[in-house]
Amino acid sequence: MARRILLSGATILSMDSATGDLPAGDILVEGDRIAAIAPHIAAEDAERVDARGRIAVPGFINAHMHTWQTGLRSLAADWTLLEYFRWVHAGLATRFRPDDIGIATLVGALGQIDAGTTTLVDWCHNNPTPDHTDAAVEALAESGIRAAFFHGSPKPDPKPGEPHFSEVPHPRAEIERLRRGRFSGDEGLLTLGLAILGPHYSTLDVALADFRLAREFGLVASMHQGGGPAKTPGGWERLIAEGLVGPAVNVVHGNDLSDDLFGALVDLGASFSATPENEMTQGHGFPVTGRLLARGAAPSVGVDLESVLAGDMMGVARIALGMQRALDNAASRQATGAIPQTSTVRVRQALSWITIEGARMLGLSHRIGSLAPGKQADITLIDARALHLQPVHDPVATVVMQAGRGDVDSVMIAGRFMKRDGKLLADGVPDKLARLAASGARIVNELGLKGPAA
Repeated sequence: MARRILLSGATILSMDSATGDLPAGDILVEGDRIAAIAPHIAAEDAERVDARGRIAVPGFINAHMHTWQTGLRSLAADWTLLEYFRWVHAGLATRFRPDDIGIATLVGALGQIDAGTTTLVDWCHNNPTPDHTDAAVEALAESGIRAAFFHGSPKPDPKPGEPHFSEVPHPRAEIERLRRGRFSGDEGLLTLGLAILGPHYSTLDVALADFRLAREFGLVASMHQGGGPAKTPGGWERLIAEGLVGPAVNVVHGNDLSDDLFGALVDLGASFSATPENEMTQGHGFPVTGRLLARGAAPSVGVDLESVLAGDMMGVARIALGMQRALDNAASRQATGAIPQTSTVRVRQALSWITIEGARMLGLSHRIGSLAPGKQADITLIDARALHLQPVHDPVATVVMQAGRGDVDSVMIAGRFMKRDGKLLADGVPDKLARLAASGARIVNELGLKGPAA
């Protein structure tokens, strides 16, 4: 019989329309799934966990992060996007060995669990060899996180006689290899996607080949959009004409898309992942949150770069919400000359961006993103008893506007506690941190950098 765990007495924010919210309720977990949610559940044979004073939310979904950069934390804090391209992709990335990718991904994934994230979209675009790829995948598996591994490709400056990365199609043989191995199915903790160049960063022929590759293997095709002029002007229009754009296409950023093209992509069901803090920090432009909301859509959101900023999804949601409210308030004041009568975006919407919208982007809404019977037991408990969170008048606002990494009490992934009573359940963390520090120091020193201002 599957192990049964009863989370008892929590304030439940299910993000599920049928289940609703419960001011105090129980969640029964059987094996890797949620069996029941109710004000009171009699389950005498279950392990009872006292969750009073905690807020139970769906495990957070980080929709976009380059986890391989964990060992470069804080290094790029003052860099614009152009400096980032120069120092990271054309420089630091070329110094990474498979072991560097592995330890960075492992510690990065554990850090996400510690902050309440249960699903990480690992956008891995520094894998010049299969060994680099395998090191990242094995690290994700070791961490215990649920992860969508988006297989990408490096972007170094070409050596004499080599083609520019924009002219190189995504490696089909690698996708075939991964599909034969750990990613032969789509029901496990680890799933596969493609982190492709897209029409902004590749030639038209490469974009067409990569979109077709993703469709052939039934994978989400995710791509950066923005950061200077497009490599292929008119590329999106050609992809649309070829029937290659739909719900399995994920656009990261998208700040500079024209309104007509932006609307066409939304109408075709393409998803958008915003990384609001990093976009504003590095010069991408304002996040597309409001443009999506105006069209009846919504973003998933992600951290993007821990080499620049913190990896806390509650903070990401708060910044995304605050930025959009600021834009809306400014527009209203300019139009009316007065303070707006009410907020245009609610805190519950921001919570949806780091839960159900992330699941929708991945095509996994049937499994994760909300708390409901039959879904995977990916649950985060926020300890709301702290001095800075009391009293709790609105638990949604408490999570989005006031809570942080230190308030994450427990994290369950597929019915298994990965953090409990404030303690991350991972062995050998000091040793892992020492390995990460040594890796980061070697990489930075090899390039002759001493810090962000170098």
